Amino acid sequence: MAVSYMTGEGYNKILAEISYLESVKRPAISQQIAEARDKGDLSENAEYDAAREAQGLLEAKIAQLKAMISNARLIDESQISTDVVQIMNKVKIKNTKTKATMTYTIVSDSEANLKEGKIAVSTPIARGLMGKKVGDKVEIKVPSGTISLEILEISLGI
Repeated sequence: MAVSYMTGEGYNKILAEISYLESVKRPAISQQIAEARDKGDLSENAEYDAAREAQGLLEAKIAQLKAMISNARLIDESQISTDVVQIMNKVKIKNTKTKATMTYTIVSDSEANLKEGKIAVSTPIARGLMGKKVGDKVEIKVPSGTISLEILEISLGI
Protein backbone atom coordinates (compact mmCIF):
# COMPACT_ATOMS: atom_id res chain seq x y z
CA MET A 1 0.00 0.00 0.00
CA ALA A 2 1.25 3.46 -0.88
CA VAL A 3 2.11 6.15 1.63
CA SER A 4 -0.93 8.24 2.46
CA TYR A 5 -0.54 11.78 3.66
CA MET A 6 -3.01 13.02 6.25
CA THR A 7 -3.54 15.64 8.88
CA GLY A 8 -3.51 14.89 12.58
CA GLU A 9 -7.30 15.32 12.53
CA GLY A 10 -7.74 12.74 9.76
CA TYR A 11 -5.37 10.32 11.50
CA ASN A 12 -7.26 10.65 14.80
CA LYS A 13 -10.59 10.13 13.02
CA ILE A 14 -9.37 6.81 11.60
CA LEU A 15 -8.02 5.71 15.01
CA ALA A 16 -11.42 6.48 16.55
CA GLU A 17 -13.19 4.46 13.86
CA ILE A 18 -10.90 1.47 14.44
CA SER A 19 -11.54 1.70 18.18
CA TYR A 20 -15.31 1.80 17.63
CA LEU A 21 -15.27 -1.15 15.22
CA GLU A 22 -13.13 -3.24 17.58
CA SER A 23 -14.85 -2.38 20.86
CA VAL A 24 -18.49 -2.07 19.76
CA LYS A 25 -19.13 -3.71 16.39
CA ARG A 26 -16.87 -6.77 16.80
CA PRO A 27 -18.50 -7.88 20.12
CA ALA A 28 -21.98 -7.28 18.66
CA ILE A 29 -21.27 -9.55 15.69
CA SER A 30 -19.70 -12.18 17.95
CA GLN A 31 -22.91 -12.11 20.00
CA GLN A 32 -25.02 -12.58 16.84
CA ILE A 33 -22.89 -15.57 15.83
CA ALA A 34 -23.23 -17.12 19.28
CA GLU A 35 -27.02 -16.65 19.27
CA ALA A 36 -27.33 -18.16 15.79
CA ARG A 37 -25.10 -21.08 16.78
CA ASP A 38 -27.36 -21.78 19.77
CA LYS A 39 -30.29 -22.28 17.39
CA GLY A 40 -28.96 -25.60 16.20
CA ASP A 41 -28.04 -26.99 12.77
CA LEU A 42 -25.54 -24.58 11.19
CA SER A 43 -25.77 -26.11 7.71
CA GLU A 44 -29.20 -24.53 7.09
CA ASN A 45 -28.89 -21.52 9.38
CA ALA A 46 -29.08 -18.37 7.24
CA GLU A 47 -28.79 -16.18 10.33
CA TYR A 48 -25.45 -17.81 11.18
CA ASP A 49 -24.18 -17.43 7.60
CA ALA A 50 -25.18 -13.74 7.53
CA ALA A 51 -23.46 -13.05 10.85
CA ARG A 52 -20.29 -14.83 9.69
CA GLU A 53 -20.30 -12.79 6.47
CA ALA A 54 -20.77 -9.57 8.45
CA GLN A 55 -17.84 -10.61 10.65
CA GLY A 56 -15.64 -11.13 7.59
CA LEU A 57 -16.55 -7.71 6.18
CA LEU A 58 -15.90 -6.04 9.53
CA GLU A 59 -12.48 -7.67 9.90
CA ALA A 60 -11.58 -6.62 6.34
CA LYS A 61 -12.59 -3.01 7.11
CA ILE A 62 -10.51 -3.01 10.32
CA ALA A 63 -7.49 -4.43 8.44
CA GLN A 64 -7.88 -1.80 5.69
CA LEU A 65 -7.99 1.07 8.21
CA LYS A 66 -5.00 -0.29 10.13
CA ALA A 67 -3.01 -0.59 6.89
CA MET A 68 -3.93 3.00 6.02
CA ILE A 69 -2.65 4.40 9.31
CA SER A 70 0.43 2.18 9.31
CA ASN A 71 1.45 3.84 6.02
CA ALA A 72 0.37 7.33 7.06
CA ARG A 73 2.67 10.29 7.00
CA LEU A 74 1.36 13.16 9.06
CA ILE A 75 1.52 16.54 7.40
CA ASP A 76 3.35 19.21 9.39
CA GLU A 77 0.79 21.97 9.05
CA SER A 78 3.36 24.63 10.04
CA GLN A 79 5.34 23.86 6.88
CA ILE A 80 2.49 24.60 4.48
CA SER A 81 2.92 27.73 2.39
CA THR A 82 0.64 29.50 -0.04
CA ASP A 83 3.26 30.44 -2.65
CA VAL A 84 2.26 27.54 -4.86
CA VAL A 85 -0.60 25.04 -4.72
CA GLN A 86 0.19 22.07 -2.47
CA ILE A 87 -1.65 19.59 -0.30
CA MET A 88 -3.68 21.25 2.49
CA ASN A 89 -4.17 24.45 0.48
CA LYS A 90 -7.56 25.95 -0.21
CA VAL A 91 -7.59 26.98 -3.85
CA LYS A 92 -10.10 29.31 -5.48
CA ILE A 93 -10.27 28.65 -9.21
CA LYS A 94 -12.26 29.99 -12.13
CA ASN A 95 -13.35 28.00 -15.15
CA THR A 96 -12.20 30.30 -17.95
CA LYS A 97 -14.96 29.14 -20.31
CA THR A 98 -18.00 29.24 -18.01
CA LYS A 99 -16.60 31.90 -15.63
CA ALA A 100 -17.82 29.74 -12.71
CA THR A 101 -15.65 29.92 -9.59
CA MET A 102 -15.06 27.04 -7.21
CA THR A 103 -13.06 26.64 -4.04
CA TYR A 104 -11.48 23.32 -3.09
CA THR A 105 -9.18 22.21 -0.32
CA ILE A 106 -6.65 19.66 -1.52
CA VAL A 107 -6.38 16.81 0.99
CA SER A 108 -5.14 13.23 1.22
CA ASP A 109 -7.17 10.52 -0.48
CA SER A 110 -8.47 9.27 2.87
CA GLU A 111 -9.82 12.72 3.84
CA ALA A 112 -11.49 13.65 0.54
CA ASN A 113 -15.15 14.69 0.81
CA LEU A 114 -16.64 16.62 -2.10
CA LYS A 115 -19.62 17.80 -0.03
CA GLU A 116 -17.14 19.62 2.21
CA GLY A 117 -15.16 20.94 -0.77
CA LYS A 118 -12.23 18.61 -0.08
CA ILE A 119 -10.71 16.94 -3.13
CA ALA A 120 -8.09 14.21 -3.08
CA VAL A 121 -4.56 15.10 -4.09
CA SER A 122 -4.73 12.21 -6.59
CA THR A 123 -7.64 13.66 -8.61
CA PRO A 124 -6.95 15.11 -12.07
CA ILE A 125 -7.91 18.64 -10.96
CA ALA A 126 -5.68 18.56 -7.86
CA ARG A 127 -2.76 17.07 -9.82
CA GLY A 128 -3.16 19.77 -12.47
CA LEU A 129 -3.11 22.55 -9.86
CA MET A 130 -0.15 21.30 -7.81
CA GLY A 131 2.88 23.58 -7.97
CA LYS A 132 1.01 26.39 -9.78
CA LYS A 133 0.75 30.01 -8.59
CA VAL A 134 -2.00 32.62 -8.36
CA GLY A 135 -2.74 33.91 -11.87
CA ASP A 136 -1.60 30.70 -13.59
CA LYS A 137 -3.93 29.19 -16.17
CA VAL A 138 -3.97 25.42 -16.54
CA GLU A 139 -5.53 22.97 -18.95
CA ILE A 140 -6.62 19.83 -17.11
CA LYS A 141 -7.84 16.59 -18.69
CA VAL A 142 -10.89 15.28 -16.87
CA PRO A 143 -13.16 12.35 -17.78
CA SER A 144 -15.54 14.69 -19.66
CA GLY A 145 -12.77 16.36 -21.70
CA THR A 146 -10.38 19.22 -20.97
CA ILE A 147 -11.14 22.16 -18.72
CA SER A 148 -9.32 25.46 -18.55
CA LEU A 149 -8.88 26.89 -15.05
CA GLU A 150 -7.32 30.04 -13.65
CA ILE A 151 -6.00 30.10 -10.08
CA LEU A 152 -7.49 33.10 -8.30
CA GLU A 153 -6.38 32.54 -4.72
CA ILE A 154 -4.32 30.15 -2.57
CA SER A 155 -4.85 30.04 1.18
CA LEU A 156 -4.31 27.66 4.07
CA GLY A 157 -7.00 25.00 4.02
CA ILE A 158 -6.67 24.09 7.68
